[in-house]
Amino acid sequence: MSRRSNMKMLIRGGSIAAGYGVTKGYADILKEILEANSIEVINRSRHLETSFDGIEKFNEDIAAIVPDILLLHFGVDDAFGYVYRSEFQENIVQIIRRARALFSPLIFLATAHTFDNHHDMSAVDIFYHSLRIVAVDLNCKSISLDRYWAGYLAKNGLTSADLVLSDPRYPSEKGHEVFARAIMKVLYRALPALT
Repeated sequence: MSRRSNMKMLIRGGSIAAGYGVTKGYADILKEILEANSIEVINRSRHLETSFDGIEKFNEDIAAIVPDILLLHFGVDDAFGYVYRSEFQENIVQIIRRARALFSPLIFLATAHTFDNHHDMSAVDIFYHSLRIVAVDLNCKSISLDRYWAGYLAKNGLTSADLVLSDPRYPSEKGHEVFARAIMKVLYRALPALT
């Protein structure tokens, strides 16, 4: 996709994408960077929303915006909200198909962070795996935030607890900075015109 002026990037997800619990989330950081490159960033993510909300509110949150770039960031709220993995995967597929039928955006699917608790990690990892499957099957760009996060922790001698709030589902502002850095690396590769 070649860059043109006034491109729109829409972020649609749940609590993490909404920046729950922090003053400045990764969406705010991306907004600062991308708007300097003539890409408007719109965040329609909300606390505790799952992929079912993404389907239900598709017309108002996605179709009404007609974004050039769509970043879908669901998974953690689905995992802890008792959504079946098969339902989650089908919901993501349906959002992608509906978006492509209407305006054919460049689509990114993002995972989230790793968890120190083995059971929590097992719960979310199923959903991360589903996102990777959909990205391959439907030719979307995958943003493996969990892998970048794990590498960042190893490099800096940290645990996830160092980058999350007291509720480990939600990254701290430092955690959001790590997310923003990882997302920008993928965007730079996908949109070479970015400086």
